[in-house]
Amino acid sequence: MSEKRMVAKQAPRFEMDAVMPNKDFNKVSLEENMKNDKWTVLYFYPMDFTFVCPTEITSLSDRYDEFEDLDAEVIGVSTDTIHTHLAWINTNRDDNGLGQLNYPLAADTNHQVARDYGVLIEDEGVALRGLFIISPEGELMYSVVNHNNIGRDVEETLRVLQALQTGGLCPANWKPGQATL
Repeated sequence: MSEKRMVAKQAPRFEMDAVMPNKDFNKVSLEENMKNDKWTVLYFYPMDFTFVCPTEITSLSDRYDEFEDLDAEVIGVSTDTIHTHLAWINTNRDDNGLGQLNYPLAADTNHQVARDYGVLIEDEGVALRGLFIISPEGELMYSVVNHNNIGRDVEETLRVLQALQTGGLCPANWKPGQATL
């Protein structure tokens, strides 16, 4: 099986229907973020109304202002519909729901975006936990994909975003505010 390298190349373009923070339905696209000179933190999760996913989705939402301060737009994606997303957002966090979110949840119902980013589990029709950081110029700068049993670390995502934004060489265990090489 030959996987194509994606990092340090132009990221696959996308436009998807999404539930916006105000709960309206609208579209999200990489081109829009690029036009607005924003970084894009695009992450995939397997499906709505599961158990690991809400911990990630709400953790990112709770720290959304930190992403905003770094000129980054966060977009969450699964292969569920916008209607399922909205139902989950309208479910209280105490009941395994999401509650109010500060960024859009997009619907990749035809599985094209998950396929383009190499995270689609074809026979299940769901995505692996893939996280991608894309520069305002549309270059894919960071990619991490892991098994669906393990949630991601928001702190690490913020650290990597800040490291990429330094434009410098960041050594192992670099933390924001430290010197680059």
